[in-house]
Amino acid sequence: MSAEEHLVAMLDELGRVSDEDGKLTRTFLSPAMRRANGLVGGWMREAGLTVREDAVGNLIGRSEGAGGRAMGAKTLLLGSHLDSVRDAGRFDGPLGVLLPFVALAELKRRGVMLPFAVEVLGFSEEEGVRFASAYLGSEGYAGKLKAATLALRDGAGVSVGDALKEFAGGTFALPKAAHRRGELLGYVEVHIEQGPVLEAKRLAVGVVSAIAGQSRFKLTWTGKAGHAGTTPMALRRDALAGAAEFTLAVEKLARGTAGLVATVGALTVSPGAANVIPGGVVHTLDVRHASDARRKAALLRLGKLAAVIARKRGLKVAWQRTQDNGAVACSPALTAQLTRSVEAVQGTSLSLVSGAGHDGVVMSALTPVAMLFVRCRDGLSHHPDEYASPRDLGIALRVMVDFLERMGQQHGP
Repeated sequence: MSAEEHLVAMLDELGRVSDEDGKLTRTFLSPAMRRANGLVGGWMREAGLTVREDAVGNLIGRSEGAGGRAMGAKTLLLGSHLDSVRDAGRFDGPLGVLLPFVALAELKRRGVMLPFAVEVLGFSEEEGVRFASAYLGSEGYAGKLKAATLALRDGAGVSVGDALKEFAGGTFALPKAAHRRGELLGYVEVHIEQGPVLEAKRLAVGVVSAIAGQSRFKLTWTGKAGHAGTTPMALRRDALAGAAEFTLAVEKLARGTAGLVATVGALTVSPGAANVIPGGVVHTLDVRHASDARRKAALLRLGKLAAVIARKRGLKVAWQRTQDNGAVACSPALTAQLTRSVEAVQGTSLSLVSGAGHDGVVMSALTPVAMLFVRCRDGLSHHPDEYASPRDLGIALRVMVDFLERMGQQHGP
């Protein structure tokens, strides 16, 4: 079996590890995530890596460089996340975890020893599905997990802190960064594009120049429940009607602002009965733009719109910020090195801005970051039909092998 065939087979097998029958769903510290860590950890060991889990459930495979753990030896980080959205595809996240250690195994087969260590990271959480706050895995690894985040609760009322205590066997303390900045060469993530640009350009891979900024909130609208048949329309304080009006305002603002994307993606109505006026609504809000100034201006505008809607309808609205990350520029040096490898393998390269958030956003606080995008069919992601062809995966794999060899030459004796 070739290296790319092995990669495809692992992606297929991992794609069957799920918390739900008939669809792929893996959320933070769930039973399926634990099974995924066990499966991928076994593959890492077969590739010659030493494997461990950290305090937040991140899977870490380490390959020592030619000099072992000598003083001054640095580490290159490669990775992505192993969790998923609900009813997901099998490439978003896992590709960036599996491909690096397949590349390391290929270098080992060729007898190539890198002069630096490599850690392959399978982050335990990036999607923000269980707690509506993304990047819990990379925040833990980078020492950026906040005490306030531990108080966030999932749909069953379990807090982040409680989930981490259970995972650790009873105790949990906020972790420090896994490395000091000076110990690292950088963080490189391979990911499907989740967009149509590479397909339109008929290219298998491209290099990311920047990642858009992203803000997430949980909004709570409070009105007054009442009988659906006896409460006159003029006397209603319908929380769902207010949330719905706001949702349409979000869409209108995003459509009218170049480069802005804004989404209300999850909504819970209470009491939730057909014959009762909704007295309460909780929903998410996700706002992104490559310009931090424009993203913040949009949020200010949405805050004013929500206040106007609430006042007009006799409602109360409360905002809880669950995530806020500025736009991230990728490392010029790592990006240039990655571009050279893409040109060597593909013949030409393409620079792209990522509208989706990635673990590189958090990791940029710890070390310089770079990203390689891989073409996905129809630009489709967060969907069961998400697909990257074996040919394109093979090209991405050869790019990573070439990149590691070039980094070895650059940092060798």
